[in-house]
Amino acid sequence: MEADRSAVLAQLADRIAAVEQTAPPAGSPAGPTGDSRSRPPRRRRGPDTEPAATPGHPEDDPGDPVAVAKAVCLRLLAVSARTRAGLAEALQRRGVPDDAARIALDRLTEVGLIDDAAYAEAFVRTKHRDRGLGRTALAAELRRKGVDGAMAAEAAAAVDPDDERRRATELVRRRLDSVMAAGPEAARRRLAGLLARRGYPPGLVYEVVDRAVQGHLDRQPDE
Repeated sequence: MEADRSAVLAQLADRIAAVEQTAPPAGSPAGPTGDSRSRPPRRRRGPDTEPAATPGHPEDDPGDPVAVAKAVCLRLLAVSARTRAGLAEALQRRGVPDDAARIALDRLTEVGLIDDAAYAEAFVRTKHRDRGLGRTALAAELRRKGVDGAMAAEAAAAVDPDDERRRATELVRRRLDSVMAAGPEAARRRLAGLLARRGYPPGLVYEVVDRAVQGHLDRQPDE
């Protein structure tokens, strides 16, 4: 895994260097920010943590804040995809000047390493599949991560309505037997709350919950 991460870092640095050699922006380094292949392997960390910098890395050069900003971003992007806003926050925590951060983020966006639209699309697919989130919750989570509101709404809207209904039905089915022990009305309230918290629209919530509860009642033997 460490070898894979080193290879990813090298590829990211090479992509930036290739663009900078053809059209270096004002205020940015003239060439590559360092040979990431020579860096020793680092411990594996979670996607939301910031890996520690290696001694001698461009991040340790206070004289070139743009190189520092790029190096910080490259480390984070090697762990997982990030939004521009998320990377900007990380740079701010490191004390990188705003102008240097903007130059670095613009360059990473230019070479395609920062792509909020692609991030939003992947986020929607994964969270809808794995957590069963509805469109409203998906858009809200993307906004919290710094994705533009219109972009977040567009990505969430790509969820197929039929697939959303199936996921809502699955969530209700898993909880149905346990909540029905409290009676049909209590079950309706609890199941509706479950789907509402997952970001499903009210009309779909009512439809799925009512069908599930009524179906459960119809299957019960007559007393």
